[in-house]
Amino acid sequence: MSVIREAASFDELIRNLAGLPFAWGRPRRLGVAVSGGSDSMACLDVMTWHGRDLGFPVEAVTVDHGLRPETFGEIDAVARHCAGRGTPHTVLTWKWNGAGNLQAEARKARYGLISDWARSSGVDQVALGHTRDDVAETFLMRLARKSGVDGLSEMDHRFTRHGTTWIRPMLDHGREEWREYLVRRGISWIEDPSNDDSKFERVRVRDRLRTLSNLGIDAGTLSEVARNMSAAREALEHYVRREAARIASEENGDLILAAAAPSHGHHVPREILFRLRRHALTWVGGREYPPRSDAMLELDHVLRDEGRHTLAGCVIAREPDGRDGPGPWRFSREFNAVKEMFGRTDRPWDGRWILEGPHAEELEVRALGEAVKDTPWRDTGMPRQSLLASPAIWRGANLVAAPVAGLAGPWTAKATGRGKFDEFLQSR
Repeated sequence: MSVIREAASFDELIRNLAGLPFAWGRPRRLGVAVSGGSDSMACLDVMTWHGRDLGFPVEAVTVDHGLRPETFGEIDAVARHCAGRGTPHTVLTWKWNGAGNLQAEARKARYGLISDWARSSGVDQVALGHTRDDVAETFLMRLARKSGVDGLSEMDHRFTRHGTTWIRPMLDHGREEWREYLVRRGISWIEDPSNDDSKFERVRVRDRLRTLSNLGIDAGTLSEVARNMSAAREALEHYVRREAARIASEENGDLILAAAAPSHGHHVPREILFRLRRHALTWVGGREYPPRSDAMLELDHVLRDEGRHTLAGCVIAREPDGRDGPGPWRFSREFNAVKEMFGRTDRPWDGRWILEGPHAEELEVRALGEAVKDTPWRDTGMPRQSLLASPAIWRGANLVAAPVAGLAGPWTAKATGRGKFDEFLQSR
């Protein structure tokens, strides 16, 4: 059954369009993030409609940030709405420790908490109620930060974070359209007072957008520009993947980019190399977001002048020149980024290393560090810098094995936890 059908009314039309993310894969069980605001309430109603139509269960989840006394009543209203429709509803709690930007920390916490809930509940996709207005507001915020093509691109309709698939099914219509939909459906929503608090950047941007609309620059216009930027980003990433197939290789968790010598007659645009390096840092370092543009520009200068730099939990170093020309660039994990990291040997380490061997309760995995001197590391052909951050099996203070550094015994270690680099690029 197609997710798009002939619509008899405007409400059916926008509900149909909200089902487009399911064309790439329908969920076994769908979660909907619901705050009680108009966007999330409309999302819940529309996703419930698709669940009945396409045959998958839908559950609601709310994160209680505990920042306002009114929160309890708002969550109760969502709970009553769900109970009246037979929709399971879960409340997750988060306490801000006062560090960092409140909205940024709250957003980060929501993704983490909901991902944990999804895994434990058998939910394989989570729907978010972002609308065309959110696209326009984000565009203006990033424009003020002088963002490039990626920053100005439309929000992804479908993406993966913390191992969970997220969808944004409501981006084709604006907030007011969805509110009118709720009114026709007889569904109420809650007005969050923070939406009028000018201390928040998004609220200030929302006010500026109203002014720009007098010039014909409204949410629809900016959303269309963001969509055009997404098309440009897609084209650039296509050529990044082609270039990666030509010059990128993996070695024990490191990524190596062969130098593109001009004499070979193959010119690679600077933007493509820039993107390839940024993806290399994200893949090796395992961070959720790539380094900012200014940090990448600094990297570009340092690599040209010094041949070595640390960034995003990685070490980037130029290997010696060979007979065929300039040496390649090697992206390795930085020892300082993992030196305090430890865990069980039967669990992934540093988000990517999978160890196989005689696991035991008294053993743990930690970075090899300076104990590399106690291994036959030179025989491996791997740089010492890379091996410092490689996984080692320890019994207390005693080194048991360091598979990547040549002290293996019955142990193996493979950097497969984040997939192959080409697979990673396909997911961008």
